[in-house]
Amino acid sequence: MPEITPDKIKTFDQKEWIKENLSYHKDTGSWAWIFHRLSGIALIAYLFLHVYSLSTLTHGKEAFETKMQAFLSPPFLIMEWVLFIFVLFHSLNGVRIVLVDWADGARYHKQLYVFSWIVGLILFFVMGFIMFSHEILKFFGK
Repeated sequence: MPEITPDKIKTFDQKEWIKENLSYHKDTGSWAWIFHRLSGIALIAYLFLHVYSLSTLTHGKEAFETKMQAFLSPPFLIMEWVLFIFVLFHSLNGVRIVLVDWADGARYHKQLYVFSWIVGLILFFVMGFIMFSHEILKFFGK
């Protein structure tokens, strides 16, 4: 067995960690890992916003209903639809991870990743139609 000397060990430059991490080629597994972490962070941020918005219940029914009316505006509906992207990706990728880990899916992890994106995009646009159907139907005069 060859001897490992300190000059053969790759060190990690902490000052260049962003450049180091962004410079190598990422495959589907790396992107899935990155997006899973980012979607998890987004969902945690949403959880705090959700708890904050529900805190208006302590100020009475009128204050709560006023806050909820603001959430029915188009910008908030679009933000909620975008939130659905994070929910979809995080949940579908979680199922993919379970299949890879428990169901001998490592051989098919790339196909499962692509399949989860396809299913996610279909569900995303279906949810968009459901959320905005009243506006879409109004646009076409129905």
